[in-house]
Amino acid sequence: MEKRRVAILGSTGSIGRQALDVIAQHRELFDVELLTANNSSELLIRQALEFDVNNVVICNEEKYGEVAGALQPEGIKVFAGMDSVCDLVTADNIDIVLTAMVGFSGLRPTMAAIGAGKPIALANKETLVAGGPAVTALAREKNVPLLPVDSEHSAIFQCLMAAAGNRITRIHLTASGGPFRTWTREQMSRATSADALKHPQWNMGAKITVDSATMMNKGFEMIEAKWLFDMKPEDIRIVIHPQSIIHSMIEFADGAVLAQMGHPDMREPIQFALSFPERLSLNNRKLDFAQLGSLSFEEPDYDRFPCLGLAFDAIGRGGVVPCAMNAANEVAVAAFLQDRIAFDAIPEIVSRTMDMAPRISSPSVDDILETNEESLGAAVRLLPEYEL
Repeated sequence: MEKRRVAILGSTGSIGRQALDVIAQHRELFDVELLTANNSSELLIRQALEFDVNNVVICNEEKYGEVAGALQPEGIKVFAGMDSVCDLVTADNIDIVLTAMVGFSGLRPTMAAIGAGKPIALANKETLVAGGPAVTALAREKNVPLLPVDSEHSAIFQCLMAAAGNRITRIHLTASGGPFRTWTREQMSRATSADALKHPQWNMGAKITVDSATMMNKGFEMIEAKWLFDMKPEDIRIVIHPQSIIHSMIEFADGAVLAQMGHPDMREPIQFALSFPERLSLNNRKLDFAQLGSLSFEEPDYDRFPCLGLAFDAIGRGGVVPCAMNAANEVAVAAFLQDRIAFDAIPEIVSRTMDMAPRISSPSVDDILETNEESLGAAVRLLPEYEL
């Protein structure tokens, strides 16, 4: 494998930090060319110095002086703002872009990187949830691979590699069930943000952990799978698998099923996306089947987790409705994390905002951007009705 020059968008988040851990294990194979962060200036500075990067972007322009003062004397170029991210990802000295920014903010730089022909290691769910038609169309036009980083989509991708071109009839998308898997709806109505952040299997950022608690995260992943693997939503089955050992499965017409397994460790799918098609050694915990005990599976409860049904509804309605759903979810989750609204207010705000979305059958990027702004505003205006 030739050395690859990597840009990490969102390097201070959970995925970004784990990606740098992977790269640290293979310094001879990867150079870090670009790091970006939104607010975490101190960590961004430490990362840039450790990996001797060429460029960094701090998206919060108020923190530019702090970052520039620390890094420019070391010969590291410092920029500010999202426009800088979109410009820098197109540079000739970047071979692959890991998109690990949180939320809708990942769409613009991902589109810019695809437009410049850069392979994408995709860790930003919202890019495909909100902009799936536009993103996949541009990727096809530019012949750019979208290499999945989510453990579930990486599992499907890896299983497809073993499918030898045979058509699959169904995807089984596994879900841990999150921290409220066994809670009643009444218990969940009283759940606090601290309760929602106690994920039983995965160590993730706050927003995605709450999305796991509502199971909106699994709805997002269903939409991602639809776009990544050209599948109908009705052929994507959600199955609860609390142990998080089987990361997802594919099924063939004859009933045969292929599964990809591993401990819940995001470094494996991150590394596979960065090194694809080669597999590298990784300092991680390996499976010991004798110690696993039993693996269990359950049907998801759409009554207790209405966000899952909302995701199927959104992709069924199509157009910009998934974008509206994503925007409302960002607003509602942020309010819940601030203890402003109850847990069960999240799906209500999302549902009402989806109903306000315009009917646009084939949205352009501008349509998606406009819908996102309008839906953010609509969700914010609904918040006072639900404030505690």
